Amino acid sequence: MFSNRLPPHAEINPLTRARSALETAGVAIADLTESNPTAVGITYPDDLLGMLGADHARRYAPQPLGLDVARAAVASDYARRGAHVDPQQIVLSASSSEAYSWLFKLLCDPGDAVLVPQPSYPLFEHLTRLESVESIPYHLVYHGRWEIDFLSLTAAPANVRAALLVSPNNPTGSFVTKEEADRLAEICRARGWAIVADEVFADYAIDVKNPRTECVMGLDVLSFTLGGASKSLGLPQIKLGWMVVGGPEPERSRALAALEVIADTFLSVGTPVQGAAPSLLARGGSVRDPIRHRIAGNLARARSLSAGYPACTLLPVEGGWSLVVRVPAYRSEEALTLELLEREHVLVHPGYFFDFPHEAYIVVSLLPPPDQFVDAFARTLRFASTPSSSLSEHKR
Repeated sequence: MFSNRLPPHAEINPLTRARSALETAGVAIADLTESNPTAVGITYPDDLLGMLGADHARRYAPQPLGLDVARAAVASDYARRGAHVDPQQIVLSASSSEAYSWLFKLLCDPGDAVLVPQPSYPLFEHLTRLESVESIPYHLVYHGRWEIDFLSLTAAPANVRAALLVSPNNPTGSFVTKEEADRLAEICRARGWAIVADEVFADYAIDVKNPRTECVMGLDVLSFTLGGASKSLGLPQIKLGWMVVGGPEPERSRALAALEVIADTFLSVGTPVQGAAPSLLARGGSVRDPIRHRIAGNLARARSLSAGYPACTLLPVEGGWSLVVRVPAYRSEEALTLELLEREHVLVHPGYFFDFPHEAYIVVSLLPPPDQFVDAFARTLRFASTPSSSLSEHKR
């Protein structure tokens, strides 16, 4: 009855089911998975979205790759980070997810494959299957920081058409280094692969000097660098994403021409947000700065709290707004997160949600309000550091 391109229907996530039951019973949940900046008390300028209702919103004159004024605004925003981008190399979409969908249409035929990092956010399996494309993982390995395991990458089969990067990665927070990008480009040139670099969190570097953003734009290989308002402006609701097409001619021009046909088929980006893009991007710092302040403050609080729980290790954070915590394997990640939710009413992500290679990890968001974060994270560390038998004795 349903297309086999859809991911298999899985049983409802046990954490989702347990949370729903608790909330139905009136129990307040401390949510350390919240990743929506509009839901955590961040202050936004009252008039930030005013340009969405300006005169331009009433005039519909679609341009498949995006309105010139919006593409120019995106190029100017890249200049803020020191990157020179030709507006004619920019393609607008409604989101990075839509950009992935267009790129899989562009680069792959049914049955082809793309390489995706592991661990990473569990999105690619769904996006690739909906395009009849296979996702094949390559590994990130931890040696004091997360790095690309090139052995797993070069073992890829012949049907691979592209390698996906997420920099900084979600949830590991690791940036792709120049050395890694150069080495990957050499492999991609030899094998005829394109590179898709997801840099939606690039504005949120932490504890890293001169982070490697726009990591593939200048490389001599066909590349697509993704960004968007959801993270850069903290505005997931306005639905504006972009990609920069890079690499040598004539490949770049052919890719842009094909993307124009794909984008023209959907014309998905709204006129109001495109017309407002110059204002929104020019004022982006008024949102990014308080988000950065929140992330840095909660990370400092987490490090201070963790000093009292040496059994738990906070892994380094280079960027983004997630924190990975290695916890004792007293119980499985699923058991830990379920018991934490049911007993302490704190919700965290288990590591397996992101395909970590082994247990035991949990992942928390650095966005919640500070007082809520401190209370919930302290309870999480205490609970994770306590063996199950001790919890049972305490309960009796």
